[in-house]
Amino acid sequence: MKILAIEKEAPGTTDDQFTPLLRQEAEGAWELYQSGVIRELYFRADREEAVLILECQDLEEASHILESLPLVKNGLISFDLIPLIPYPGFERLFGAPDGNRDPA
Repeated sequence: MKILAIEKEAPGTTDDQFTPLLRQEAEGAWELYQSGVIRELYFRADREEAVLILECQDLEEASHILESLPLVKNGLISFDLIPLIPYPGFERLFGAPDGNRDPA
């Protein structure tokens, strides 16, 4: 299952709290990327928050995996997790699974 994970910074945090953990965080993210759990990793253009696409069995697994990251472990960030499914709307354009076109 693909899962969208959007970082949320904990209220009241400072840059000084993040700095000592950033290398460990990058190493943890790299390991998850190499193992195929993190499929895509971005930063938002409008603020310094990560957006990840994960490949996990379910939300529980995704949450457990993200809890292993140092910034999450230390309560500096958390993630909103959103389960994703393939877009079903093309069926309206190209027909139902039985091959019949939908007149709507």
